[in-house]
Amino acid sequence: MLNLFNLIVFIFGLAVGSFLNCIIYRLEVAKSFLEGRSYCPYCKHILGWQDLIPIFSFLILRGKCRYCQKPISWQYPLVELATAILFILVINNQLLIINFQNLLSTFYFLLSICFLIIIFVYDLKHYIIPDKIIYFAILIAFLYNVLYSYFIPHTSYFILNTTSAAFGAAVFFLAIVLVSKGSWMGVGDVKLAFFMGLFLGFPKILVALFLSFLIGAAIGLGLVTVGKKTLKSEVPFAPFLVTGTFLAMFWGKELINWYFNFFNGII
Repeated sequence: MLNLFNLIVFIFGLAVGSFLNCIIYRLEVAKSFLEGRSYCPYCKHILGWQDLIPIFSFLILRGKCRYCQKPISWQYPLVELATAILFILVINNQLLIINFQNLLSTFYFLLSICFLIIIFVYDLKHYIIPDKIIYFAILIAFLYNVLYSYFIPHTSYFILNTTSAAFGAAVFFLAIVLVSKGSWMGVGDVKLAFFMGLFLGFPKILVALFLSFLIGAAIGLGLVTVGKKTLKSEVPFAPFLVTGTFLAMFWGKELINWYFNFFNGII
């Protein structure tokens, strides 16, 4: 039964990932994602249902448009697959016990994952975090924190925890922006850090930020080493922040426990 349920969640995640690809493209061309049917960005041919099956259409068509034979970006199957995997992780972590608290958290986490995936891809491609997405994500996170604190007993501290984490992370990034005069970080990263704080709370926000900088430094040095970037090249930081957020979301407690156990063993 569990395997069948995971299969259903996986298929649902693939479908949502396909929808996220549509949103990302419509943001790029400044069109509403509710407007019109999907089409090839090259030849503008309206895509049929057989062209829109997540992952499978890409594989069957060998990564090319059926109508003009132009290459289809690997972004599409990768976003679909990543969304499906993240959805399964959320469901398996949240719905072991079905109650109002877990249902509310599950819906919120799935929606937040969608926001984060859009931000990851958009910033990776365009070096900018779309305000429409980050502001809406912050609003949803704030509403969730209020509802959670109101409806779930003995969680009045929750909103204070997440709000403090949000402002702390945002002030930290704002300081970097001001000191570097925008050359190290952008204002969009400040907004994303604020959302991360609302989403993760303390101490997971510390795990997310540490991992973000660690992964960013490792990949940045790797790109410089192979000659893809120089020390003065601009590198989008939101993908690292999103990656750190996902790692802290699913394994933050384990990483914190490992950290303290490791240093207790040394001492």
